[in-house]
Amino acid sequence: MELNQTADFTKCCKDSGFLMVVKCRRENSALKECLTAHYTNPDFYEECKMEYLKEREEFRKTGIPTKKRLQKLPTSI
Repeated sequence: MELNQTADFTKCCKDSGFLMVVKCRRENSALKECLTAHYTNPDFYEECKMEYLKEREEFRKTGIPTKKRLQKLPTSI
Protein backbone atom coordinates (compact mmCIF):
# COMPACT_ATOMS: atom_id res chain seq x y z
CA MET A 1 0.00 0.00 0.00
CA GLU A 2 1.24 3.42 -0.80
CA LEU A 3 2.11 5.29 2.36
CA ASN A 4 1.01 8.46 0.62
CA GLN A 5 -2.67 7.44 0.41
CA THR A 6 -2.69 6.44 4.06
CA ALA A 7 -0.99 9.65 5.16
CA ASP A 8 -3.30 11.79 3.01
CA PHE A 9 -6.41 10.10 4.39
CA THR A 10 -5.15 10.33 7.99
CA LYS A 11 -4.29 14.02 7.63
CA CYS A 12 -7.64 14.82 6.06
CA CYS A 13 -9.50 13.04 8.87
CA LYS A 14 -7.51 14.82 11.56
CA ASP A 15 -8.03 18.19 9.90
CA SER A 16 -11.75 17.68 9.23
CA GLY A 17 -13.02 16.28 12.53
CA PHE A 18 -16.65 15.17 12.30
CA LEU A 19 -16.94 16.48 8.74
CA MET A 20 -14.42 13.88 7.51
CA VAL A 21 -17.22 11.77 6.04
CA VAL A 22 -17.98 14.55 3.57
CA LYS A 23 -14.60 16.26 3.20
CA CYS A 24 -12.37 13.19 2.78
CA ARG A 25 -14.22 11.30 0.06
CA ARG A 26 -11.42 11.75 -2.49
CA GLU A 27 -8.74 10.53 -0.06
CA ASN A 28 -10.96 7.63 1.03
CA SER A 29 -11.50 6.54 -2.59
CA ALA A 30 -7.76 6.67 -3.31
CA LEU A 31 -7.06 4.57 -0.21
CA LYS A 32 -9.73 2.00 -1.17
CA GLU A 33 -8.27 1.69 -4.69
CA CYS A 34 -4.81 1.11 -3.24
CA LEU A 35 -6.07 -1.52 -0.80
CA THR A 36 -8.08 -3.30 -3.48
CA ALA A 37 -5.01 -3.46 -5.73
CA HIS A 38 -3.04 -5.13 -2.95
CA TYR A 39 -5.82 -7.52 -1.95
CA THR A 40 -6.13 -8.80 -5.51
CA ASN A 41 -2.35 -9.18 -6.00
CA PRO A 42 -1.48 -12.92 -5.81
CA ASP A 43 2.14 -12.23 -4.80
CA PHE A 44 1.02 -10.06 -1.88
CA TYR A 45 -1.49 -12.73 -0.84
CA GLU A 46 1.25 -15.39 -0.79
CA GLU A 47 3.57 -13.12 1.19
CA CYS A 48 0.89 -12.51 3.83
CA LYS A 49 -0.02 -16.20 3.94
CA MET A 50 3.59 -17.25 4.49
CA GLU A 51 4.04 -14.65 7.24
CA TYR A 52 0.88 -15.89 8.96
CA LEU A 53 1.93 -19.55 8.71
CA LYS A 54 5.37 -18.72 10.13
CA GLU A 55 3.82 -16.88 13.10
CA ARG A 56 1.33 -19.70 13.66
CA GLU A 57 4.11 -22.28 13.63
CA GLU A 58 6.12 -20.26 16.15
CA PHE A 59 3.05 -19.89 18.38
CA ARG A 60 2.45 -23.64 18.29
CA LYS A 61 6.06 -24.23 19.34
CA THR A 62 6.20 -21.65 22.13
CA GLY A 63 2.59 -20.91 23.09
CA ILE A 64 3.51 -17.21 23.11
CA PRO A 65 1.83 -14.83 20.63
CA THR A 66 4.16 -12.83 18.37
CA LYS A 67 3.19 -9.54 20.00
CA LYS A 68 4.25 -10.76 23.44
CA ARG A 69 7.46 -12.38 22.11
CA LEU A 70 8.55 -9.10 20.55
CA GLN A 71 8.05 -7.05 23.72
CA LYS A 72 11.23 -6.34 25.64
CA LEU A 73 11.67 -7.93 29.02
CA PRO A 74 12.23 -5.60 31.96
CA THR A 75 15.92 -5.14 32.70
CA SER A 76 15.49 -4.99 36.48
CA ILE A 77 13.53 -7.67 38.24
